[in-house]
Amino acid sequence: MFIQTETTPNPATLKFLPGCDVMTRGTANFTGPEEAAKSPLALRLFGIDGVTGVFLGSDFVTVTKMPTRDWEVMKPFVLSAIMDHFTSGDSVVADEASAAGGEAEDGEIVAQIKELLETRVRPAVAQDGGDIVFRGFEDGIVYLHMQGACSGCPSSTATLKHGIENMLKYYVPEVQEVRPVEDW
Repeated sequence: MFIQTETTPNPATLKFLPGCDVMTRGTANFTGPEEAAKSPLALRLFGIDGVTGVFLGSDFVTVTKMPTRDWEVMKPFVLSAIMDHFTSGDSVVADEASAAGGEAEDGEIVAQIKELLETRVRPAVAQDGGDIVFRGFEDGIVYLHMQGACSGCPSSTATLKHGIENMLKYYVPEVQEVRPVEDW
């Protein structure tokens, strides 16, 4: 198995591409080992000293490290853990449907927002090893949760305000603002 790595805009995060499907539906974000109990792969990665986050995408794994750790030292351990996982035959996530997180349909405006995020935003941020998840729409404000490389990325605020907010305002006049949320 050959695993490619890619840098992301977030210096604390690397994107690992194992050359196979990681998640067949949705994404999964783990910010600590206690959350990773449902993912044998994430648990393996949190077993590496210095790992602070694991994000699972359709065909990639994004790993976030402590700022005091060096990728030169950690990268071989992460590569080994990913390779060991995929050769073991273990599942990536025990219940993948629950990992993706449910989103209730709230009307035509929300459907438009979700469609734009799905077709125009998520593919772009996935290339950088992250994801942006819709969390709500209230009083003209769109709430988005940033995951993977996007979480804590120095350019995430600019991406939200100058990229996503402007696009949503253009296509959906009811949108007045976009705000990041840690959890909804």
